[in-house]
Amino acid sequence: MNEKVYKTMKHTGGFSIAMGIVIIVAGLVVGVGSIISGALLLKRKTDITF
Repeated sequence: MNEKVYKTMKHTGGFSIAMGIVIIVAGLVVGVGSIISGALLLKRKTDITF
């Protein structure tokens, strides 16, 4: 019985670490994309006419 609990905890812990890494990478990608997009908008703001 105890072995099942430890195996479940081991798999859950591994999954949590993997999901944390995926979320960090996704956050970095979105952040860099936002910075690049904002920089392009600022660079081309003189081309905008209303």
